[in-house]
Amino acid sequence: MTGGPRLRYAYNTNGLTSHRLDDALALLADTGYAGVALTLDVQHLDPFAPDAVAQAEKVRARCDELGLDVVVETGARYLLDPRVKHEPTLVTGDADGRARRLGFLRRACDLAGVLGAEAVSFWAGVPRDVDREAAWGWLVDGVRALVDSHGGRGYALAVEPEPGMLVDDCDDWLRLAHAAPGIALALDTGHCVVSGRYAPHEAVTAFADRLGTVAVEGMRRGVHDHLPLDEGDVDLPAVLRALADAGYDQLVTLELSRDGHRAHEMVPRAMATLRAAEAAGVRS
Repeated sequence: MTGGPRLRYAYNTNGLTSHRLDDALALLADTGYAGVALTLDVQHLDPFAPDAVAQAEKVRARCDELGLDVVVETGARYLLDPRVKHEPTLVTGDADGRARRLGFLRRACDLAGVLGAEAVSFWAGVPRDVDREAAWGWLVDGVRALVDSHGGRGYALAVEPEPGMLVDDCDDWLRLAHAAPGIALALDTGHCVVSGRYAPHEAVTAFADRLGTVAVEGMRRGVHDHLPLDEGDVDLPAVLRALADAGYDQLVTLELSRDGHRAHEMVPRAMATLRAAEAAGVRS
């Protein structure tokens, strides 16, 4: 890793679901994180609560006290439909469902402005029993509408490729960016070893000038399962070195959404792994 400012790390609150938000923020600050990836959800800043804006103002003030920056995440599982995970989406067959997702994304952007967030990250969704070309048109329309209403507001509108979704990898993202200018790339480097088209560090380098936010975690080739950083097949030192070489200065987030029950272990373990990987990158 070359010289220059250290990378800035954040931890996603979807891996802190057994903690009160204020306790989670204090834990991250005390462990050396520079920010928080805040998943708007029923337990942490419900975006549909009547006092959501007031809550966001309090969170921003608390983050200022703790020295934490913010990325807003929109991947809550049951926020829009308590019976169907991650639905509806921008590619749902029902037009009212697509409108609900767009409304949620706009609400998330409004709260991101209150929070002073660096980015709002969102994904396309899985096309279920619909024509894929029709779904692509719905997606482009939804993303264009979001860019029209909330683009250029000081935070990146960052679309994240997710394995199995309509935008599955970085090449799919590039196609969407051509159709809907004004978006950035939310690059989850672990996903690269699932899709296999780019090595994680190669994706960083190839899309360095389009990055809105970046996530890291352990992941095995071909298996979409978020693992601790010191497990799986991701070459973490190479990823961090590529980010440093690219001059990336936004938050680098970690998502361990199935490990909330052991967050007291995973939060410090992740930071220790990141610092060790930085040192390994310097030596290589």
